[in-house]
Amino acid sequence: MIVFVPAGIFLLALVVGMLRDRRRLRNGFYLVFALFFTLVGVMLKTGQTHPRLAVAFAGVLLVLALLSALVLAWFLVRNGLTMLRKEGAQPGQSALAAGGPGHDRPRAMLVASLATGSRALSTVTVVAVLVVGYVSFLFTCFLLYALLYGWFKPRGRIDFVVVLGAGLIRNQVPPLLAGRLDKGLKVYESQLAAGGSPMLVTSGGQGPDEDRPEGQAMAEYLIAAGVPGDRIIQETQSRTTEENLAFSGALMRDVDPGYRCVVVTNNYHAFRAALMARKTGINGQVVGSRTARYFWPSAIIREFAAVFMQHKVINFGMCALLAFTGALTGLV
Repeated sequence: MIVFVPAGIFLLALVVGMLRDRRRLRNGFYLVFALFFTLVGVMLKTGQTHPRLAVAFAGVLLVLALLSALVLAWFLVRNGLTMLRKEGAQPGQSALAAGGPGHDRPRAMLVASLATGSRALSTVTVVAVLVVGYVSFLFTCFLLYALLYGWFKPRGRIDFVVVLGAGLIRNQVPPLLAGRLDKGLKVYESQLAAGGSPMLVTSGGQGPDEDRPEGQAMAEYLIAAGVPGDRIIQETQSRTTEENLAFSGALMRDVDPGYRCVVVTNNYHAFRAALMARKTGINGQVVGSRTARYFWPSAIIREFAAVFMQHKVINFGMCALLAFTGALTGLV
């Protein structure tokens, strides 16, 4: 059983990390390493009694890894075209459709370098594989832990339910924002049913093309759904998610310094919002409302890109180090 010790160590680190605070990016690394070493342990354990089965298992994993980029490239193109058809041409969506074929370029470069024997092409290929591999590893950690985070539901007393704004369309609450409000209303009603007395916080400022702040329009939506006006606090100054959280936190602390809250956003945005909630000192977890399936892939890629850029010094430094290492390898 010693082969499973590394997996056990990372699994323990994951459990401890989540008990301390689920809103940490490092938990995603623990999760991926626990899964990786579990697979390694299974292969090593199987190899002790059934060597051929272990080799076959390793071969299947290798084939799946090689096919994954092709499948992902196809999926990105297909999803990008769906987004273009349903949402219209937007820069992020066009990039998603165009980015699918580009995702598989390191493999095409590898095949070309092996076929031609070019030293320069081999060096570029090694650099590309290292950098893309690093970014893919980070994305895997982010995606898997974001999914795991979304499965956990807040428990216990909740004093506030904060609904983050998402922009008005023609000065009305659009479906995406309505989904957040409906989710917030459900959390609010469940707390009432459990004997609690929570308040709702609608958070969002006024955009240049809006006739009133989002927070006000969101409050009107909830009042129309039956929520008493005196159970709603409007936060109407924020322009970004971080401001949503910071300004809402200040309002909640004014009412109850020892508050506990739940923040509501869309499911694709929940984990990044949780990271920001921890950063801004919000005492609460984040839950997500459902999002149309065709919208989710492009949205989660944008979420990952935003988190990647929040740690750009480390990430670009690692990419530069890997590129330098790959270049040195090509020169040897």
